Amino acid sequence: MRRHFFLILLILALTSVVNGQKPEALKRKAARIHSKVFTVDSHTDTPLNLMDKGFDVSVDNSALPGRTKVDFARMKKGGLDAAFFAVFISQGARTHGGTQKAEIQALQIFDSIHSVLHRYHSLAGLATKPEDGYRLEKQGKRAIFIGVENGYPLGININNVKRFYDLGARYITLCHTKNNDICTSSTDTNNTRKGLTAFGRQVVAEMNRIGMMVDVSHISDKSFYDVLEVTRAPVIASHSCARALCDNPRNLTDDMLRALSSNGGVIQMCILSDYVKTPPPNPARDSARSALREKYRNFEDLTEQEWQEARADWSKMNELYPQPLVTVQEVCDHIDHLVKVAGIDHVGIGTDFDGGGGVIGCNDAGEMGNITLELVKRGYSAKQIWKIWGGNLMRVMKEVTDKAEI
Repeated sequence: MRRHFFLILLILALTSVVNGQKPEALKRKAARIHSKVFTVDSHTDTPLNLMDKGFDVSVDNSALPGRTKVDFARMKKGGLDAAFFAVFISQGARTHGGTQKAEIQALQIFDSIHSVLHRYHSLAGLATKPEDGYRLEKQGKRAIFIGVENGYPLGININNVKRFYDLGARYITLCHTKNNDICTSSTDTNNTRKGLTAFGRQVVAEMNRIGMMVDVSHISDKSFYDVLEVTRAPVIASHSCARALCDNPRNLTDDMLRALSSNGGVIQMCILSDYVKTPPPNPARDSARSALREKYRNFEDLTEQEWQEARADWSKMNELYPQPLVTVQEVCDHIDHLVKVAGIDHVGIGTDFDGGGGVIGCNDAGEMGNITLELVKRGYSAKQIWKIWGGNLMRVMKEVTDKAEI
């Protein structure tokens, strides 16, 4: 009995130490690293909330119905220095009227971002280059970069690329869940082998010319390889995971990861659970989702009033049929794989907060330090964590700018 007792004590002592350090020491080390590195989230859909009059981005909105994920208060709490706010437009009709409407909606979202940053200039500021982010961090402010998710509002007007750039956008996700006039999507079952269109090749070339990052998240495999053939600069996948660990067409295969690495680009690890781990079957949830997609015409060509109603209904559906969430540990399993295949210089983080992102242990911007803690537990160095949390993305951003022709 006495021997058994001492064996239990020995096991407890050993399990309280990770990599030769006790849990409290690891937490302190992770906190020090997290406070020093420049942390960047490359993709949030927070502007969808900015359009809601009941949402105040300056304060902690944790208690609000719908469980928003990002605001300036929680960014500060979680040590998140910078975030890309996405100007997201769902795919609609590929007609002159459809693209014209999408363009107007995109401009309204740009305006909402600029208005918020003007109103809360003491808390956050617009960043269009890495130096802006570092400056804002030193001032104790949050740095807000802008990306465009879905090239649909470009229509077939190449001049809109520069127009969106001038409004602050520093990347364009070429498409979303459906094919558009730029390329085919990874989740559209119609003609995904077509890849980049002739207009899409012009878009990539124009983005290279002006120094705008090309985002390959959401695009089909054929589109991905077409982009790498055309681009003169590194590209990004602003919110994607490893297909080897979760067989979802939204994720990148190992061959794609190696190609991205050879291009000099970076994959930003997405923490939306369905892309991290294949979810278990849930017929009731699937049926509820399908019903909402039918009710709101697959979320295409919605009015602002319809969008507000759709967001409210989607939130209620999530409450009735909660999404099974993965853990920070499973997120870091993906990061381990991405680092192993693509290399430590080609991995970052793009949460997809407010667009479905959020996991157990990191369910909003206030919990970002838990990713750093898990990386520390796995033996990542401070320099490696600096690269993952923003160093790699800022390097790509600078290289894209340096290769620009204007």
